Amino acid sequence: MKKIATAQRVSREISDNFVFQRSLMAYHEAARLVGGEVLEIGTGTGYGIDLVAPRATRFTTLDKQAPDGLVLPGNTEFVRAVVPPLPFENERFDCVISFQVIEHIRRDRELVREVKRVLRPGGRFIVTTPNARMSLTRNPWHVREYTPEELAALLAGEFASVEAMGVCGNRRVEAYYEKNREGVRRITRFDPLKLQYRLPRWMLRLPYDLMNRLNRRRLLAQNRDLTASIRMEDYRIGPVTDSCFDLFYIARK
Repeated sequence: MKKIATAQRVSREISDNFVFQRSLMAYHEAARLVGGEVLEIGTGTGYGIDLVAPRATRFTTLDKQAPDGLVLPGNTEFVRAVVPPLPFENERFDCVISFQVIEHIRRDRELVREVKRVLRPGGRFIVTTPNARMSLTRNPWHVREYTPEELAALLAGEFASVEAMGVCGNRRVEAYYEKNREGVRRITRFDPLKLQYRLPRWMLRLPYDLMNRLNRRRLLAQNRDLTASIRMEDYRIGPVTDSCFDLFYIARK
C-alpha cells in the first residue's frame, strides 16, 4: 500500500499539485523581495532553499527536523529547533520568511515578537498562511487558521507597518477548488454532528490524513489533466480578498 503522507508538510505528490504550485510561487515572490542575511522558519521538505539562498548573503533555514536528503548551498545553514523562541541574537537578520507555519504554532504572538526581535531595524517579515475563509474542513494539524483581519491584527501588534496581500488563482485553479469542495462535501456528509469541530485535534489527524489523501487521489484519477496542468503561473499575488487561498503578508520593523 502506498504511504499516506501527513498534511503537516507540502507534498510533491502530483495529487497535491494544486497546493504545491501555489506554495512554490510564494518562494519565487520572496526571492524577489529578500536580501542580506535571511532566516526561514519552517524548512519543510526544503524545496524553497535553492530559490531563496542565491538572493541572500547568508541564508539560515530552521525546522524541528531536517528533511530527508537535505543538501545545502555554500551560504546556507540548517538549524534544528522548536519555536518559539528563536535561537538567535537580537537584530541579526535583514529578512525573515515563514510559509505555511504560523498556523501550526500555539504561541503565535510569542513567535511574532521573536521575529521582530531578531530583525534589524527596517527588516521585513514575509509570512504566508491559509485563508480561513477558504478552508473546506477543519485541518487538525493546524492550531488555528486566520482570517485576513486576524493576521493583520496579530502582526500590527508588533510591527510598524503591515502590507496585506493574498494568493489567488485563475479559472483553472478555481475549477479544481470546486471539484475538491464537492469531494469534501461527499465525505463530511457522514459527520452530521460536526464532530470534526468538537473532538481533540490529535484524535482527528490520522482520519484526516487518510480522507484527505484518498480524496485528492480520487480527484487525480477523475481529473488528471486538470490536476496536473496547474502551474505556478496560474496563481497571482495581489491585494487580499476573502477568496484568496493563502494570505501573503509583509510586515516591516
